[in-house]
Amino acid sequence: MEDFNFDEYVKMVKSFQEKDDPTGWFDSIYKNANGDYKKVFWADLEPSPYLVEWLEKNPLNKKNKKACVIGCGVGDDAQALSEFGFDVTAFDISPSAIELCINRYPNTKVDYIVADLFDYPKEWFEKFDVVYECNTIQVLPGVYRHKARDAMSSLICKDGYILVSCRSRNEGEKQDAIPLPLTKKEIDNFKTINNLKELSFLAYDDNQEPSVPHFFAVYKK
Repeated sequence: MEDFNFDEYVKMVKSFQEKDDPTGWFDSIYKNANGDYKKVFWADLEPSPYLVEWLEKNPLNKKNKKACVIGCGVGDDAQALSEFGFDVTAFDISPSAIELCINRYPNTKVDYIVADLFDYPKEWFEKFDVVYECNTIQVLPGVYRHKARDAMSSLICKDGYILVSCRSRNEGEKQDAIPLPLTKKEIDNFKTINNLKELSFLAYDDNQEPSVPHFFAVYKK
C-alpha cells in the first residue's frame, strides 16, 4: 500500500472500535491497494509454511473434502488448500479483498466469497473438514474475539479440524496494542467449546527483525 502510515492505521482501527464497528475499516486496506495485491501491507504473498507442513503430514483421505479460509486476504492460504485437493471456500468481509483474489487467480478452483464471520451463510454450519484461521482474532476487540472463536469453531464438521495461526504475547503485555496478539490463555479457550481437542500447539518466533512471537495450534472436533 502506497505511503502506508502505521500510526494512522492504528488511529483508524481505534476509531471504528469506539463506534462498535470492529470490521468496518477492513475494506479500506484492500481498496487502497488500487488493484495491486502486493501493496496490501500485511500480506505475506505466500502460504503459511506451518499450514503447508500440516497438510503434508496429515493427508485427509476423504472424497469431496472441504476447507474454509477465514479472512482470506489475497488468497495464498486458500490456494494452498486447493492444491492439496480440498474444495475451498475462502471468504473475507472486504469486497476489495475478494476482487483482488479473483483477479490474482483467474483460473482458481477456490470459491472466493464476500461474507461476514458473524453472519455467515447458514449452510456453512458444521460443513468443513478443515477450517483455517490466520490473524483474524487479533484485529478484533473485546467480546468480538470470543464471538469470532465461537463462530469459527461452529464451521467445523464432526471429526474436522481448525488450524489457528496468530501473533502471541505474554499475559499482561501489550494490552493496548493494535493488532492485539493472543495470550496462551486466550488461544486455549478453543479447547473449551464445541468439543474441540487440542492435537498440537507450537509457540515460535518468525524471521522478522525484530522477531515476532506466534502461536500455531491445531484442534479437532
